[in-house]
Amino acid sequence: MRDMEDLRKEFENFSEQNFNGNPAFCPDGQCASEEEVDLKDYPSYTEALYEKLIAPYQSGIYISRWDIKEIALAAGDSMAIHPRKRMFELLMKYATNKENMQKVLDALEAHMEDKIGIYSEMMMSFPASAEVFQPKIEKAQKTMRLFPQIIEEYFE
Repeated sequence: MRDMEDLRKEFENFSEQNFNGNPAFCPDGQCASEEEVDLKDYPSYTEALYEKLIAPYQSGIYISRWDIKEIALAAGDSMAIHPRKRMFELLMKYATNKENMQKVLDALEAHMEDKIGIYSEMMMSFPASAEVFQPKIEKAQKTMRLFPQIIEEYFE
């Protein structure tokens, strides 16, 4: 019986710590700091870009395997369906020069703009959904502002 009380007390502490203003984790990354991104902190530019572009909690947009395939096709590359990370790695192998990377980033930006359009339409149709979609739109716009920095850091 003592173990059950300890467990209950631990759960109450966990709940208070995480849900009453002092979260230990951030669903959807919404409590992440607004620090400037330094892509050179990552071991490789592929890992850095995967973290910043493909992770939905960072970019605000979920990019599926089919989305990566379409982005690659729009950029001039063709690929088969693999796990998302592997597909992104293959896309980065294609984008080893400045011109191809610019094509990939342009295709990714077009894809993100399409998603932002969908999110905006949802917010217009369902105003109460703004609290869900507005942070995602802001993250996506912040991610797209990162694109010139990517070209600068890795290709100039």
